[in-house]
Amino acid sequence: MSKKNDICRIAMWSGPRNISTALMRAFENRQDCTVVDEPFYAYYLHETQLEHPGRDKVLASQPAAAQAVIDQLMAPLEGGVHVQYQKQMSHHILAETPLGWLSGVHHCFLLREPAAMIASYVKSRAEVCLDDMGILQLEKLYNYVADKTEVTPLVIDSDDLLNNPANMLSAICERIGIPYTEAMLSWPAGPRDTDGAWAPWWYKNVEKSTKFEIRKPFNGKLPAELQRIADAAQPAYERLSAHKLMVS
Repeated sequence: MSKKNDICRIAMWSGPRNISTALMRAFENRQDCTVVDEPFYAYYLHETQLEHPGRDKVLASQPAAAQAVIDQLMAPLEGGVHVQYQKQMSHHILAETPLGWLSGVHHCFLLREPAAMIASYVKSRAEVCLDDMGILQLEKLYNYVADKTEVTPLVIDSDDLLNNPANMLSAICERIGIPYTEAMLSWPAGPRDTDGAWAPWWYKNVEKSTKFEIRKPFNGKLPAELQRIADAAQPAYERLSAHKLMVS
């Protein structure tokens, strides 16, 4: 079951430099929704010992044990709140991360073309590898959810959503089983108390935003090493894209 006691928990799985934070803004603008920003980030940094911008602040802001994160995610929601939006990064889920809790959540898989993701990512963090893009992990999670829950997961192309936000959000809500509201189409500019400790390094653009805006296609040329990473991610991206939600 994806719902329990009329509570709808949504895991929006994505790689970095997608529109998952803008979607978090959209869902947070619903009166019936609470949001959770990248709850496994501290766990991921603790387990991998990777250096990321704001690493110490991230580790201090969240539990670093996977089960503690899961317990928080699945805890009862506050009165009047029936929807929980989890902004989840697929690469934060490691081989040893418990996955049993996934059966109690609606899953959405958010895509962006790999070369465009990488071009955006290196503006905030110069060091990058294939795992950082999360696309291979995204496909693994999609296959796991499809197999274990026997439910076809929802796949969303971020450019499709930006080009047609009202129809896409309406279709997403219908598939998830919650009412759509036009309140999701815009939000106040600025930071949020719900933003993760990493916001100063990654959220400058979304803090200026008040709605979904069409972005220019990436037509630039990546350096050879970055292009190799994009090429390695492309097949998984294309396999997932074959399942994406289509609206008129």
